[in-house]
Amino acid sequence: MHYRFLGIGLTAALAGLVHLWPAQAARVASATGGPEALSGPNAMPQVSAPIALLIDVNSGRVLFERQSHRRFVPASLTKIMTSYVAFELIKAGKLRLEQRFRMSPETFRHWHRVGSTMFLASESETSVAELLDGIVTVSANDGCVVLAEGVAGNVPAFTAMMNAEARKLGLKDTHYHTPNGWMDEGETYVSAADLATLSTALITRHPDLYRRFYGHERLAFRGIEQPNHNPLYGYVAGADGVKTGFTNEAGYGLVGSAIRDGRRLMMVVGGYDNGKVRARESRDFIEWGFAAFEAHPLFPEGSVIGTAKVQGGETRDVGLVAPHPLALTLPRGEGARYSMTIRYRGPLRAPIAKGDSVATLVVRVKGQVETQLPLVAAANVPAAGLAARLRNGLLALVGQ
Repeated sequence: MHYRFLGIGLTAALAGLVHLWPAQAARVASATGGPEALSGPNAMPQVSAPIALLIDVNSGRVLFERQSHRRFVPASLTKIMTSYVAFELIKAGKLRLEQRFRMSPETFRHWHRVGSTMFLASESETSVAELLDGIVTVSANDGCVVLAEGVAGNVPAFTAMMNAEARKLGLKDTHYHTPNGWMDEGETYVSAADLATLSTALITRHPDLYRRFYGHERLAFRGIEQPNHNPLYGYVAGADGVKTGFTNEAGYGLVGSAIRDGRRLMMVVGGYDNGKVRARESRDFIEWGFAAFEAHPLFPEGSVIGTAKVQGGETRDVGLVAPHPLALTLPRGEGARYSMTIRYRGPLRAPIAKGDSVATLVVRVKGQVETQLPLVAAANVPAAGLAARLRNGLLALVGQ
């Protein structure tokens, strides 16, 4: 196996796209472009959280970070993974929104009115869609356990699924022991960087389910109405997620997301000891990201950026596409010359599933750390059958 580098200019289809967004931006004004270089109206606001991270999802650029790889107790931020597991199962056809799961008397005795709840009755049956509404909007601890037991038979089996998905996503500082984040003496832990990766996957892999279940300010369920406590809702334009968290063990945390004109920012803060401070500072934090930095669009979502060679597949190459809008982020008013290449470890080995992350778009700006953006497979590439293997062998003999 080896790494392949494809110059963007070599792809004919891509050349037209590069023409739409030329590599020459306005001017070179800063070598670093970091938050420390910003002043005046774009100065960094106070963020007193011991753990803080702000990224521009479209460019992958970290706008600010403080201890983003430090492990901490997530409380209800755990429920982001709970919903992600459900979304993955729904996408795979292994779980249906209309399926109904029962609240057992034992689960009721353990979880009735424990922390945030959607007030599920003993032996009641609730649909997957209703459970997800409760989990995402009002952080229902009881709903998480009913979903976990309904999907996997018991909580340990479901948390094993959560940890398996964490490994698939490459989350190195994450482990789940509960589906709802209730206090477990630190056996459940995450990092801000891992939460940002998870939340980005939640949004980009499952955009329809994300729009259906996230971003709601209130939940009315069986005659009881409760508010969503996300402090961005009603204050930050474009806010659509993601999740709040609080226990006495964890303090106050938040994974926040907002999108404006196609540009999405993702924020993670953890360890606050005061909910009102979390609310005020998190709003200022994400507003600063929109005000102090601007996006230079590269490619719209779904654009075919190039191709990668495939070994052992029904086809010998696969298209590489943008899983979401891709952009270069710079301090507002600054510009830079940039170059782009595609990097992948290849040839890729079949089978490959459509949407699998298989390559990286590398954007280089002089004097700055390179930006690496994910590219995904444009189509399924099954393992080669007999005819395809014969064809591939013959082409290899003639050097093609």
